[in-house]
Amino acid sequence: MQKLLIILGLGIAAIGFLYPYLRQLGLGQLPGDIILKGENSTFYFPIVSCIAISLLFSILFNLFRSS
Repeated sequence: MQKLLIILGLGIAAIGFLYPYLRQLGLGQLPGDIILKGENSTFYFPIVSCIAISLLFSILFNLFRSS
């Protein structure tokens, strides 16, 4: 359990460190992401980006699990 928490924490830290570079890839601005802008508020839900990330992680985890 401790090993899992350490790996999860390092993963979150790596994503935080790499965020400026990941943002340049356009992830989070894919067609199909929902953005509703009002006068005083903005609602943003990156549904297509979430699906793309989920597929990527599923493929990676299945590759590592079978090895």
